[in-house]
Amino acid sequence: MEPDPIRARIHDDMPRVVDELASLVAIPSIGYAGYDPANVRASAERTRDLLRDAGVASAELLEIAGGHPAVFGQLDGPPGAPTVLLYAHHDVQPAADPTSWTTPPFEPAIRDGRMYGRGSADDKSGIAIHAAALRALRGSGGEGPPCTVKIVVEGEEECSTEHLPELVRGHGDLLRADVAVIADGGNYRTGIPTIGTSVRGATALLVRVDVLPIAQHSGTFGGPLPDAVIALSRILASLHDDRGEVAVPGLHAFTWTGEQISEEDFREESHVYPEVQLLGSGTIADRTLAKASINVLAFEAPRLDEVANQIVPTASAVVGLRMAPGEDYVRATDAVAEHLRAAAPWGVRVTVEAGDPGAGYLVDQSTRAYAAASDALAAAFGTDVLAMGSGGSIPLVPMLVETFPEIQVLIWGAGDHRSNWHSVDESVDLADLERMAVAEALFLSAVGA
Repeated sequence: MEPDPIRARIHDDMPRVVDELASLVAIPSIGYAGYDPANVRASAERTRDLLRDAGVASAELLEIAGGHPAVFGQLDGPPGAPTVLLYAHHDVQPAADPTSWTTPPFEPAIRDGRMYGRGSADDKSGIAIHAAALRALRGSGGEGPPCTVKIVVEGEEECSTEHLPELVRGHGDLLRADVAVIADGGNYRTGIPTIGTSVRGATALLVRVDVLPIAQHSGTFGGPLPDAVIALSRILASLHDDRGEVAVPGLHAFTWTGEQISEEDFREESHVYPEVQLLGSGTIADRTLAKASINVLAFEAPRLDEVANQIVPTASAVVGLRMAPGEDYVRATDAVAEHLRAAAPWGVRVTVEAGDPGAGYLVDQSTRAYAAASDALAAAFGTDVLAMGSGGSIPLVPMLVETFPEIQVLIWGAGDHRSNWHSVDESVDLADLERMAVAEALFLSAVGA
């Protein structure tokens, strides 16, 4: 199918696309414990309904025992045609401090051509793209797609990988495909089409320090007794050397030979204060794409409004580990856990619980699917396509490849450097959303041909 009819259909359809995305963003589908699971189910049901409206009559909830529902649907193409699996996720990150947002995080707002709201980019935009692309391919006559299309929309991408094996391996017959289009990536800059070439592995470890069965008076006992906060701080500080290099030995790293990232662009995108030094060595791409990184994601101890003159008996932290593609994620997780235990000062008790790790992945850029995707993006955006790795993680990708070794993987999305994933004022550029829908429709047409 030629680009112009596709482009015209999607352009005329954009008011509906925007409304559909807004309806998804308005649902606070946070999957973490402590949040209402009914919202995640409502998001799944809305996703199912949108896909049915887009012509996927078979769209249904995939119930995950003990977890949040996913959504699956299938449109059959001509006999013998390839099968493309379209992926997105409908769960979102918490909104942190809603008062720090310009507009409430679950009240979608449009300003200067962008939709603001939690999940607008990550990753409810992916659902909107899939629905718009499929409607454009159906055309006015309601004809079927040029290839078999399967759609899976995950409900736990942000909060857990515990049930991911059940989703992928437990539904292997449903998800089996020749190509997987992972609409959970983004463009390097607004209007610059980008194919993701890598993701890092990820896990989290809970480390807890105990020094006393109960708190004790800091005057009577202070001096000889260590407190848990200081002990835990020393453990966490040992994870990096004075230059900010990760100090856990043996973690996999390599030199990134693909597209580079300038320090100026990195500083602009991160909003880091100008006087703050950047950590580690190598290029920015080396440090964000091809090496491990460790951050403290959460810290639990008495709050400031609970201050008391006492020696704190217990403190905990969640340590996030990102791993270079190719890393043995079990070995790397064990190495960090052992480092945390070995760094305990003064004989304090330390316990470490590791979460479920996920592997990284390097996209094969030599596949026919990759070439077709690059052509589709170039046609949709009217400019050259950038191939760039991502420091983020998409746990489903390596599990798909492990389950279906011959599958060809593509990673793209409508987000950009202003999207503020996982932060305040998350947003998506609506013009790029439209271009990505055009690109996906063109790609499906090319696969069918």
